Amino acid sequence: MSDTSVVAQGNTAPEKVRNVGFLLLNNFTMIALATAVEPLRMANQLSGRELYHWCTVTEGGKPAVASDGIAITPDVAMADAAGLDVLIVVGGINITRSYSARQVSWLQSLARKKMLIGGVCTGPYLLAEAGLLDGYHCSAHWECIASMQEAYPKVICTNQLFVIERDRMTSSGGTVPMDMMLTMIQRDFGYQLTAGISEMFICDRVRNESDYQRIPLRHVLGTAQPSLVEAVSLMEANIEESIELDELAGYVGLSRRQLERLFQKYLHCSPSRYYMKLRLFRARQLLKQTSRSIIEIAVACGFVSTPHFSKCYREHFGIPPREERRGVSSPVLSRRGVSEFPAFEQSARPPAESLSMRLLSEARYEPTYGSVRLTSGN
Repeated sequence: MSDTSVVAQGNTAPEKVRNVGFLLLNNFTMIALATAVEPLRMANQLSGRELYHWCTVTEGGKPAVASDGIAITPDVAMADAAGLDVLIVVGGINITRSYSARQVSWLQSLARKKMLIGGVCTGPYLLAEAGLLDGYHCSAHWECIASMQEAYPKVICTNQLFVIERDRMTSSGGTVPMDMMLTMIQRDFGYQLTAGISEMFICDRVRNESDYQRIPLRHVLGTAQPSLVEAVSLMEANIEESIELDELAGYVGLSRRQLERLFQKYLHCSPSRYYMKLRLFRARQLLKQTSRSIIEIAVACGFVSTPHFSKCYREHFGIPPREERRGVSSPVLSRRGVSEFPAFEQSARPPAESLSMRLLSEARYEPTYGSVRLTSGN
Protein backbone atom coordinates (compact mmCIF):
# COMPACT_ATOMS: atom_id res chain seq x y z
CA MET A 1 0.00 0.00 0.00
CA SER A 2 2.11 2.87 -1.30
CA ASP A 3 -0.53 5.60 -1.52
CA THR A 4 -0.43 8.32 1.13
CA SER A 5 -4.11 7.97 1.98
CA VAL A 6 -6.90 5.45 2.04
CA VAL A 7 -10.31 5.65 0.45
CA ALA A 8 -13.41 4.47 2.32
CA GLN A 9 -15.74 2.16 0.39
CA GLY A 10 -18.32 4.24 -1.44
CA ASN A 11 -16.44 7.49 -0.79
CA THR A 12 -14.23 8.98 -3.49
CA ALA A 13 -12.44 11.38 -1.14
CA PRO A 14 -9.10 10.17 0.23
CA GLU A 15 -9.17 9.35 3.95
CA LYS A 16 -6.21 10.74 5.88
CA VAL A 17 -4.48 8.44 8.33
CA ARG A 18 -5.02 9.53 11.94
CA ASN A 19 -1.73 9.90 13.80
CA VAL A 20 -2.03 9.05 17.50
CA GLY A 21 0.79 9.56 20.00
CA PHE A 22 1.00 8.03 23.47
CA LEU A 23 3.11 9.97 25.96
CA LEU A 24 4.42 7.41 28.47
CA LEU A 25 5.02 8.77 31.94
CA ASN A 26 7.29 6.94 34.34
CA ASN A 27 5.36 4.28 36.31
CA PHE A 28 2.62 4.16 33.63
CA THR A 29 0.27 1.18 33.77
CA MET A 30 0.76 -1.31 30.97
CA ILE A 31 -2.90 -2.32 30.83
CA ALA A 32 -3.97 1.29 30.15
CA LEU A 33 -1.53 1.54 27.24
CA ALA A 34 -2.47 -1.84 25.78
CA THR A 35 -6.22 -1.28 25.92
CA ALA A 36 -5.80 2.11 24.24
CA VAL A 37 -3.51 0.92 21.42
CA GLU A 38 -5.06 -2.42 20.49
CA PRO A 39 -8.37 -1.02 19.16
CA LEU A 40 -6.35 1.07 16.67
CA ARG A 41 -4.46 -1.99 15.42
CA MET A 42 -7.67 -3.96 15.06
CA ALA A 43 -9.38 -1.07 13.24
CA ASN A 44 -6.65 -1.28 10.61
CA GLN A 45 -6.84 -5.08 10.41
CA LEU A 46 -10.61 -5.32 10.03
CA SER A 47 -10.80 -2.50 7.49
CA GLY A 48 -7.75 -3.71 5.59
CA ARG A 49 -6.48 -0.14 5.56
CA GLU A 50 -4.21 2.04 7.61
CA LEU A 51 -6.84 4.15 9.32
CA TYR A 52 -4.61 4.86 12.32
CA HIS A 53 -0.89 5.22 12.85
CA TRP A 54 0.43 5.32 16.41
CA CYS A 55 3.70 5.94 18.19
CA THR A 56 4.99 5.93 21.76
CA VAL A 57 6.66 9.07 23.06
CA THR A 58 8.86 9.88 26.06
CA GLU A 59 10.47 13.11 27.16
CA GLY A 60 13.97 12.50 25.82
CA GLY A 61 13.48 9.32 23.81
CA LYS A 62 14.72 7.11 26.63
CA PRO A 63 12.77 4.01 27.78
CA ALA A 64 9.87 4.49 30.19
CA VAL A 65 9.47 1.95 32.96
CA ALA A 66 5.92 0.75 33.59
CA SER A 67 4.48 0.08 37.04
CA ASP A 68 5.10 -3.65 36.49
CA GLY A 69 8.82 -3.01 35.90
CA ILE A 70 8.77 -3.57 32.14
CA ALA A 71 10.68 -0.92 30.18
CA ILE A 72 9.27 0.31 26.88
CA THR A 73 11.61 1.87 24.33
CA PRO A 74 9.65 4.71 22.68
CA ASP A 75 9.39 5.42 18.98
CA VAL A 76 10.25 9.10 19.34
CA ALA A 77 11.21 11.79 21.82
CA MET A 78 8.83 14.67 22.44
CA ALA A 79 10.96 17.00 20.30
CA ASP A 80 10.60 14.67 17.30
CA ALA A 81 6.88 13.84 17.67
CA ALA A 82 5.60 15.84 14.71
CA GLY A 83 2.35 15.58 12.77
CA LEU A 84 0.19 14.21 15.58
CA ASP A 85 -3.58 14.48 15.37
CA VAL A 86 -4.18 13.02 18.84
CA LEU A 87 -1.94 12.85 21.91
CA ILE A 88 -2.85 10.66 24.89
CA VAL A 89 -0.98 10.80 28.20
CA VAL A 90 -0.62 7.38 29.81
CA GLY A 91 -0.25 7.63 33.59
CA GLY A 92 0.03 5.15 36.40
CA ILE A 93 1.23 5.07 39.99
CA ASN A 94 2.88 7.92 41.90
CA ILE A 95 1.52 10.38 39.36
CA THR A 96 2.56 13.51 41.29
CA ARG A 97 6.21 12.37 41.07
CA SER A 98 6.13 10.95 37.55
CA TYR A 99 6.13 13.99 35.28
CA SER A 100 8.41 16.93 34.54
CA ALA A 101 8.10 20.64 33.79
CA ARG A 102 9.22 19.95 30.20
CA GLN A 103 6.31 17.55 29.71
CA VAL A 104 3.89 20.17 31.06
CA SER A 105 5.28 22.81 28.66
CA TRP A 106 5.11 20.40 25.71
CA LEU A 107 1.45 19.62 26.37
CA GLN A 108 0.67 23.32 26.58
CA SER A 109 2.33 23.86 23.21
CA LEU A 110 0.27 21.05 21.66
CA ALA A 111 -2.91 22.53 23.11
CA ARG A 112 -2.21 25.80 21.30
CA LYS A 113 -2.46 23.84 18.05
CA LYS A 114 -6.09 22.99 18.93
CA MET A 115 -5.45 19.26 18.67
CA LEU A 116 -7.28 16.46 20.46
CA ILE A 117 -5.49 15.74 23.75
CA GLY A 118 -6.38 12.99 26.20
CA GLY A 119 -5.26 11.12 29.26
CA VAL A 120 -5.84 7.62 30.60
CA CYS A 121 -5.56 6.13 34.09
CA THR A 122 -3.92 8.95 36.11
CA GLY A 123 -2.76 10.73 32.94
CA PRO A 124 -5.52 13.37 33.28
CA TYR A 125 -3.68 14.65 36.37
CA LEU A 126 -0.88 15.91 34.13
CA LEU A 127 -3.41 17.57 31.80
CA ALA A 128 -4.88 19.34 34.83
CA GLU A 129 -1.39 20.44 35.95
CA ALA A 130 -0.86 21.92 32.48
CA GLY A 131 -4.15 23.83 32.74
CA LEU A 132 -5.65 21.90 29.84
CA LEU A 133 -8.74 20.73 31.73
CA ASP A 134 -9.87 24.04 33.23
CA GLY A 135 -13.62 24.27 32.59
CA TYR A 136 -13.79 20.71 31.27
CA HIS A 137 -15.52 17.68 32.72
CA CYS A 138 -12.98 14.93 33.14
CA SER A 139 -12.52 11.38 34.33
CA ALA A 140 -9.49 9.77 35.94
CA HIS A 141 -8.73 6.71 38.01
CA TRP A 142 -10.62 7.03 41.28
CA GLU A 143 -7.32 6.98 43.23
CA CYS A 144 -6.45 10.49 42.04
CA ILE A 145 -9.89 12.11 41.72
CA ALA A 146 -9.92 13.49 45.28
CA SER A 147 -6.44 15.02 44.93
CA MET A 148 -7.33 16.49 41.53
CA GLN A 149 -10.45 18.14 42.90
CA GLU A 150 -8.44 19.72 45.70
CA ALA A 151 -5.45 20.81 43.61
CA TYR A 152 -7.34 21.96 40.49
CA PRO A 153 -10.71 23.50 41.45
CA LYS A 154 -11.35 24.70 37.87
CA VAL A 155 -11.47 21.09 36.66
CA ILE A 156 -14.89 19.43 36.86
CA CYS A 157 -14.00 15.92 38.04
CA THR A 158 -16.58 13.15 37.61
CA ASN A 159 -16.64 9.46 38.41
CA GLN A 160 -17.68 8.60 34.85
CA LEU A 161 -15.63 5.85 33.23
CA PHE A 162 -14.51 8.27 30.53
CA VAL A 163 -15.44 11.70 29.22
CA ILE A 164 -15.09 13.10 25.70
CA GLU A 165 -15.72 16.83 25.63
CA ARG A 166 -14.73 19.19 22.84
CA ASP A 167 -10.97 18.71 22.24
CA ARG A 168 -10.27 16.66 25.37
CA MET A 169 -10.88 13.03 26.24
CA THR A 170 -10.07 11.49 29.59
CA SER A 171 -10.46 8.00 30.96
CA SER A 172 -10.12 6.07 34.17
CA GLY A 173 -7.80 3.07 34.24
CA GLY A 174 -7.84 -0.68 33.75
CA THR A 175 -9.68 -1.72 30.61
CA VAL A 176 -11.70 1.50 30.28
CA PRO A 177 -9.32 3.13 27.74
CA MET A 178 -10.56 0.54 25.25
CA ASP A 179 -14.13 1.80 25.66
CA MET A 180 -12.98 5.38 25.12
CA MET A 181 -10.96 4.49 22.03
CA LEU A 182 -13.83 2.44 20.60
CA THR A 183 -16.06 5.48 21.02
CA MET A 184 -13.50 7.57 19.16
CA ILE A 185 -13.28 4.99 16.36
CA GLN A 186 -17.06 4.85 16.10
CA ARG A 187 -17.21 8.62 15.67
CA ASP A 188 -14.48 8.46 13.02
CA PHE A 189 -15.67 5.42 11.04
CA GLY A 190 -19.05 4.26 12.29
CA TYR A 191 -20.64 1.57 14.40
CA GLN A 192 -19.94 -1.37 12.08
CA LEU A 193 -16.19 -1.14 12.56
CA THR A 194 -16.52 -0.72 16.32
CA ALA A 195 -18.80 -3.75 16.52
CA GLY A 196 -16.24 -5.80 14.63
CA ILE A 197 -13.43 -4.76 16.97
CA SER A 198 -15.57 -5.61 20.00
CA GLU A 199 -16.26 -9.03 18.53
CA MET A 200 -12.56 -9.70 18.02
CA PHE A 201 -11.77 -8.68 21.60
CA ILE A 202 -14.69 -10.72 22.98
CA CYS A 203 -16.11 -7.53 24.43
CA ASP A 204 -19.83 -8.09 24.86
CA ARG A 205 -20.65 -4.46 25.65
CA VAL A 206 -18.90 -1.20 24.90
CA ARG A 207 -19.36 0.99 27.96
CA ASN A 208 -20.22 4.61 27.30
CA GLU A 209 -19.90 7.97 28.98
CA SER A 210 -22.99 7.41 31.10
CA ASP A 211 -21.28 4.49 32.90
CA TYR A 212 -19.56 5.19 36.19
CA GLN A 213 -16.60 3.79 38.07
CA ARG A 214 -17.36 2.69 41.58
CA ILE A 215 -15.20 4.67 43.99
CA PRO A 216 -14.78 2.83 47.31
CA LEU A 217 -16.22 4.99 50.05
CA ARG A 218 -13.29 4.12 52.28
CA HIS A 219 -11.04 5.85 49.77
CA VAL A 220 -13.20 8.99 49.76
CA LEU A 221 -13.58 9.23 53.53
CA GLY A 222 -10.45 7.47 54.72
CA THR A 223 -10.65 6.10 58.27
CA ALA A 224 -12.10 9.26 59.79
CA GLN A 225 -15.75 8.21 59.57
CA PRO A 226 -16.04 4.47 60.28
CA SER A 227 -19.71 4.73 61.28
CA LEU A 228 -20.64 6.33 57.95
CA VAL A 229 -18.67 3.73 56.00
CA GLU A 230 -20.39 0.96 57.96
CA ALA A 231 -23.82 2.49 57.34
CA VAL A 232 -23.23 2.64 53.58
CA SER A 233 -21.90 -0.94 53.59
CA LEU A 234 -25.12 -2.06 55.27
CA MET A 235 -27.15 -0.21 52.64
CA GLU A 236 -25.20 -1.88 49.83
CA ALA A 237 -25.75 -5.31 51.40
CA ASN A 238 -29.50 -4.73 51.77
CA ILE A 239 -30.74 -3.44 48.43
CA GLU A 240 -33.73 -5.75 47.99
CA GLU A 241 -35.06 -5.35 51.53
CA SER A 242 -34.30 -1.85 52.71
CA ILE A 243 -33.31 -1.13 56.30
CA GLU A 244 -35.31 1.54 58.09
CA LEU A 245 -33.26 4.62 58.97
CA ASP A 246 -33.78 4.29 62.74
CA GLU A 247 -32.71 0.66 62.56
CA LEU A 248 -29.67 1.54 60.45
CA ALA A 249 -28.59 4.22 62.92
CA GLY A 250 -28.89 1.73 65.78
CA TYR A 251 -26.69 -0.80 63.96
CA VAL A 252 -23.83 1.71 63.71
CA GLY A 253 -24.27 3.10 67.23
CA LEU A 254 -25.62 6.54 66.31
CA SER A 255 -28.87 8.41 66.69
CA ARG A 256 -30.93 9.05 63.59
CA ARG A 257 -30.09 12.75 63.74
CA GLN A 258 -26.35 12.07 64.04
CA LEU A 259 -26.48 9.77 61.02
CA GLU A 260 -28.38 12.35 58.97
CA ARG A 261 -25.76 14.97 59.84
CA LEU A 262 -22.93 12.68 58.73
CA PHE A 263 -24.60 12.01 55.38
CA GLN A 264 -25.24 15.70 54.78
CA LYS A 265 -21.71 16.72 55.74
CA TYR A 266 -19.73 14.07 53.82
CA LEU A 267 -22.09 12.79 51.10
CA HIS A 268 -24.15 15.97 50.60
CA CYS A 269 -27.53 14.27 50.73
CA SER A 270 -29.90 12.60 53.16
CA PRO A 271 -29.52 8.89 54.03
CA SER A 272 -32.77 8.07 52.23
CA ARG A 273 -31.62 9.87 49.09
CA TYR A 274 -28.28 8.07 49.13
CA TYR A 275 -30.06 4.74 49.62
CA MET A 276 -32.29 5.52 46.64
CA LYS A 277 -29.24 6.26 44.47
CA LEU A 278 -27.67 2.94 45.42
CA ARG A 279 -30.83 1.08 44.47
CA LEU A 280 -31.19 2.93 41.17
CA PHE A 281 -27.58 2.35 40.14
CA ARG A 282 -27.94 -1.34 40.99
CA ALA A 283 -31.08 -1.40 38.83
CA ARG A 284 -29.17 0.25 36.00
CA GLN A 285 -26.48 -2.43 36.17
CA LEU A 286 -29.11 -5.17 36.02
CA LEU A 287 -30.88 -3.50 33.08
CA LYS A 288 -27.67 -3.25 31.07
CA GLN A 289 -25.99 -6.51 32.04
CA THR A 290 -28.80 -9.05 32.53
CA SER A 291 -31.93 -10.23 30.71
CA ARG A 292 -34.10 -10.08 33.84
CA SER A 293 -37.49 -8.46 33.35
CA ILE A 294 -38.14 -4.93 34.55
CA ILE A 295 -40.58 -6.27 37.15
CA GLU A 296 -37.91 -8.63 38.51
CA ILE A 297 -35.35 -5.84 38.61
CA ALA A 298 -37.77 -3.53 40.44
CA VAL A 299 -38.33 -6.17 43.12
CA ALA A 300 -34.62 -7.01 43.37
CA CYS A 301 -33.84 -3.35 44.01
CA GLY A 302 -36.45 -2.84 46.71
CA PHE A 303 -39.18 -0.98 44.85
CA VAL A 304 -42.79 -1.62 45.86
CA SER A 305 -44.13 -1.55 42.30
CA THR A 306 -42.99 -1.26 38.69
CA PRO A 307 -44.68 2.17 38.19
CA HIS A 308 -42.88 3.52 41.27
CA PHE A 309 -39.59 2.12 40.00
CA SER A 310 -40.10 3.65 36.55
CA LYS A 311 -40.99 7.03 38.03
CA CYS A 312 -37.91 7.12 40.27
CA TYR A 313 -35.67 5.88 37.45
CA ARG A 314 -36.91 8.52 35.02
CA GLU A 315 -36.49 11.30 37.59
CA HIS A 316 -32.89 10.29 38.28
CA PHE A 317 -31.57 9.22 34.85
CA GLY A 318 -33.89 11.17 32.56
CA ILE A 319 -35.28 8.13 30.73
CA PRO A 320 -37.53 5.21 31.79
CA PRO A 321 -36.03 1.75 32.39
CA ARG A 322 -37.46 0.35 29.16
CA GLU A 323 -35.65 2.94 27.04
CA GLU A 324 -32.45 2.48 29.07
CA ARG A 325 -32.47 -1.18 28.12
CA ARG A 326 -32.94 -0.29 24.45
CA GLY A 327 -29.87 1.96 24.61
CA VAL A 328 -31.64 5.28 24.17
CA SER A 329 -29.36 8.13 25.29
CA SER A 330 -30.44 10.22 28.25
CA PRO A 331 -30.84 14.01 27.91
CA VAL A 332 -29.86 14.28 31.58
CA LEU A 333 -26.57 12.44 31.15
CA SER A 334 -25.74 14.21 27.89
CA ARG A 335 -26.78 17.70 28.97
CA ARG A 336 -23.21 18.93 28.73
CA GLY A 337 -23.48 18.74 24.96
CA VAL A 338 -20.36 16.73 24.24
CA SER A 339 -19.37 17.66 20.71
CA GLU A 340 -18.06 15.55 17.89
CA PHE A 341 -14.31 15.47 17.45
CA PRO A 342 -12.95 18.51 15.64
CA ALA A 343 -11.89 17.91 12.07
CA PHE A 344 -8.40 16.49 11.79
CA GLU A 345 -5.98 18.88 10.17
CA GLN A 346 -3.74 17.65 7.37
CA SER A 347 -0.35 16.59 8.72
CA ALA A 348 2.76 14.84 7.57
CA ARG A 349 2.29 11.24 6.48
CA PRO A 350 4.25 8.75 8.62
CA PRO A 351 7.05 6.77 6.93
CA ALA A 352 5.91 3.99 4.58
CA GLU A 353 7.48 1.37 6.84
CA SER A 354 5.70 2.60 9.97
CA LEU A 355 4.81 0.14 12.70
CA SER A 356 1.11 0.34 11.88
CA MET A 357 1.79 -0.41 8.19
CA ARG A 358 4.06 -3.34 9.03
CA LEU A 359 1.44 -4.85 11.34
CA LEU A 360 -1.24 -4.23 8.73
CA SER A 361 0.85 -6.05 6.12
CA GLU A 362 1.35 -9.01 8.44
CA ALA A 363 -2.38 -9.07 9.24
CA ARG A 364 -3.20 -9.81 5.59
CA TYR A 365 -2.94 -13.50 6.45
CA GLU A 366 -5.54 -13.22 9.22
CA PRO A 367 -9.02 -14.50 8.29
CA THR A 368 -10.55 -11.25 9.52
CA TYR A 369 -8.39 -9.02 7.32
CA GLY A 370 -10.57 -6.49 5.49
CA SER A 371 -13.74 -8.07 6.87
CA VAL A 372 -15.42 -4.73 7.65
CA ARG A 373 -16.34 -2.59 4.66
CA LEU A 374 -16.41 1.11 5.46
CA THR A 375 -19.35 2.98 4.00
CA SER A 376 -18.18 6.51 4.75
CA GLY A 377 -15.13 8.43 5.79
CA ASN A 378 -16.62 9.58 9.11
